[in-house]
Amino acid sequence: MTAHFAGDTLVLTGRSLRHILRSPDTIITTAVTPVAIMALFVFVFGGAIDTGTSSYIDYMLPGILLITIASGIAYTAYRLFMDLTGGMFSRLQSMPIARSSALWAHVLTSLAANLVSVAIVVAIALVMGFRSGADPLAWLAVAGILVLFTLALTWLAVIAGLTAKTVDGASAFSYPLIFLPFISSAFVPTATMPAPVAWFAENQPVTPIVDAIRALLAEQPVGTDIWVALAWCSGILIVAYAAAMAVYRRRAGGVSDRS
Repeated sequence: MTAHFAGDTLVLTGRSLRHILRSPDTIITTAVTPVAIMALFVFVFGGAIDTGTSSYIDYMLPGILLITIASGIAYTAYRLFMDLTGGMFSRLQSMPIARSSALWAHVLTSLAANLVSVAIVVAIALVMGFRSGADPLAWLAVAGILVLFTLALTWLAVIAGLTAKTVDGASAFSYPLIFLPFISSAFVPTATMPAPVAWFAENQPVTPIVDAIRALLAEQPVGTDIWVALAWCSGILIVAYAAAMAVYRRRAGGVSDRS
């Protein structure tokens, strides 16, 4: 059954990726907003913001990467919603395939597309002055955190795509996720915020994720931030996956998953 599930997922992922390749503007659009925010903060606000670091772009890039991912997952919810309303899922349910492979195809497509968008943003950040002396192991750790974060948010997008009533509703859920980094340590130290805001910033998932990535790229001790970040990402992923599968099974008429 595992080989059957993997094969079905691979075929359906290939289908989704072909759709992305036929309209690369999706990836470009995903990168435009984070790059615009990055340029605005670096070239307009950066000189007035004191973060205690020599380069503001080095400080803010981790938050921009999370915004990039939060922007990209909206397209996952949109594509899933269109497949549902277009009858694609109904056709798949009549075929001898592992049912969850349809969802995993969208998730893996989201992961691939978002990693490309993140690579584009990092490349532009390098042009704008970002520098890091981190070794390959640190970069690998950063990539691992971003992959886990992408998977966690993508399964949230799956829930939105499965439950939305309209196209706009399918993608609108990502707006709060895009703005969440602004109330974190992504752009300014939380110590500069009013006490209630600082408390929220320090106890929401974005801050430890941003702090862990920033420390890795700056070759500084990561401390417990990385474990808190991994706990947040893993917890969101597990809960979102379970909820998405429950919703999908209800929509599929209660038929149990063959995978």
